[in-house]
Amino acid sequence: MAAPALHHVNLKTPRLQEMIDWYALAVGMRVTHAFAGGAWLSNDGANHRLALLATPAIRDDPDKLVHAGIHHTAFEYATLDELLETYVRLRATGVLPHSVLDHGMTLSFYYPDPDGNSVELQVDLFGDWSKSTEFMHGERFAQDPIGTYVDPEALVFAWREGIAADELHRRAYEGEFPPSEPQDLRVPFA
Repeated sequence: MAAPALHHVNLKTPRLQEMIDWYALAVGMRVTHAFAGGAWLSNDGANHRLALLATPAIRDDPDKLVHAGIHHTAFEYATLDELLETYVRLRATGVLPHSVLDHGMTLSFYYPDPDGNSVELQVDLFGDWSKSTEFMHGERFAQDPIGTYVDPEALVFAWREGIAADELHRRAYEGEFPPSEPQDLRVPFA
């Protein structure tokens, strides 16, 4: 059986321009085509990676978090430096994550887009998908598949002090950078 690659995600929105602007800011999306009812965006050579549909009938769902559906989409950076530079850049514009986690195989910053969809910006901490997949088959991940919450400010401070990526990950995963504010995974547990 052929195994196709994931090409794009399509979101419905009542705030088309805000979504276009946010995805441009957050992950460098540019419009490849737009019209009154939607837009196609890409941040690589593909014709589109994100599609946005907008009609007057689309409205916000006040119970979105408890309804079945997609939890988040994810974008992967090549290095920890790129991910942390993005956090600093977004923070300067007032865009802050709702949660930051060291999952063991990735360091992940979760942001709400203008419609309240969660968007994960991550880096593979092994730099090799086969190694991070192997980690997921290990005992440590089995014991805690969610990972360790991280204070992004403490992490950035240590990064700016010149701590190497491997050491930052070790310390974050061991809980040395506990968050100063409550984290919200945006998943109802009760």
